[in-house]
Amino acid sequence: MSTEPDIRYCTTEDGVSIAYYTIGKGPPLILTSAMPSHLSMEWQQHRHRHCLEQFAAEHQIVRYDGRSMGLSGYSDDVSAGARVLDIEAVVDQVGLPQFAILGLGLSSVTALKYAALNPERVTRLVLLSPYADGEKLYASPAFTAWNERELLIGEQWDFFINANAARTTGYNDPELAQCFAVLLKATFPPDMFLAYRRENRLSNATASLAAVQAPTLVFGSDNDYVPLALSREVAAHIPHARFKLSTVPFGNVPLPEPIMDDILDFLRPEGAARPGPTPEASSVPQAAGTAVILFTDIVSSTELTERMGDARFRTASRALDADLRGAIRATGGTAIDGKLLGDGVLATFPSAAQAIEGARRCLALSVASELGLHIGLHAGDVIREEENVFGGAVNIAARICGLSAPGEILVSDVVRGMARSSAGVEFEDRGEQAMKGVGDPVRVYAVRGSK
Repeated sequence: MSTEPDIRYCTTEDGVSIAYYTIGKGPPLILTSAMPSHLSMEWQQHRHRHCLEQFAAEHQIVRYDGRSMGLSGYSDDVSAGARVLDIEAVVDQVGLPQFAILGLGLSSVTALKYAALNPERVTRLVLLSPYADGEKLYASPAFTAWNERELLIGEQWDFFINANAARTTGYNDPELAQCFAVLLKATFPPDMFLAYRRENRLSNATASLAAVQAPTLVFGSDNDYVPLALSREVAAHIPHARFKLSTVPFGNVPLPEPIMDDILDFLRPEGAARPGPTPEASSVPQAAGTAVILFTDIVSSTELTERMGDARFRTASRALDADLRGAIRATGGTAIDGKLLGDGVLATFPSAAQAIEGARRCLALSVASELGLHIGLHAGDVIREEENVFGGAVNIAARICGLSAPGEILVSDVVRGMARSSAGVEFEDRGEQAMKGVGDPVRVYAVRGSK
């Protein structure tokens, strides 16, 4: 199920366009929109995708981006009550009379409110690190410290995102923290992030707890951003709730394997056995080989978002992304969908000449759009796994991309040597460059016009 699901749209009662998809077969399960939320980008990240596919092995999964998040439309109203309308629009569009709901952290209030208002439709409710009273959450010591850092959001948005990602994922998983940071940046701009934080603080589902009729499984963590006491309080006031303790933070999906097992066991009909084991993605043999690697990255994307506005920047960046991938295909390259980059594209080519031609077409597309590009090329051995590539050569290509000036194509000495007699371009020596994480300096060249 590695192909990205078809993303569709529906409209809420108050006129907001909501992006959603469905995958899998079986009893329906609604995965509520948490922070961050970006349907396309989370699917490209293999750990997120694996978690979603585990659910889809036994359920019809309905996943959506909430209003003013990810691929959904903008709304001034992002209150918990308005977010209930997002769920209503999606389940009505899909045509689901009954379903289970999973709410995670800051989306738990929305899940609780919906379950209390629609007891005849919700068959099971799963809550991960939930809270019911936003004022209590934001008054907790952990949130008090982070509330003081809101001053960083306007001027140091990237720093805030990375620090928040590291904290949310427990400070011990750099790969997941990087993924979380990229997703958060793509989910919404700083002003909308602050709007959601304000509404989360005002949200209160305390009155809804006693009205929840569905069997409920509540997880609390003693190492999460939602204090354990608030999650226990939620479980204590729901009539048919069970409580389980986790020693790891939930952050955002992917969920820890023991938690996944507990959730799937809870969602199965009484007496139903677990399905037999399925081959893991990691069992797919890894293939190694040489490739020419192209990296692109949008120039000053954070500043552009501020200047252009979120909606205009999203439209322009999505259009450019689609055009870049088309240019890569047309010149014999393969865009790597499994690598989560946020504002850039990673691709591999079988030859240096094709890669340089692909890079030049990408640059021409950038010039025709409102968005500039950094572009870097390197060649070397890579490891291929499903829809992803790994290895030191990939990292060097990314570093070269970061060194390039806006509107410039930089290549390594390796690529220049491969393409000297075949690419039909000239190269300008930029000297040896030290690169973070790379032992020896790498000589780079700028691609100039045709010979």
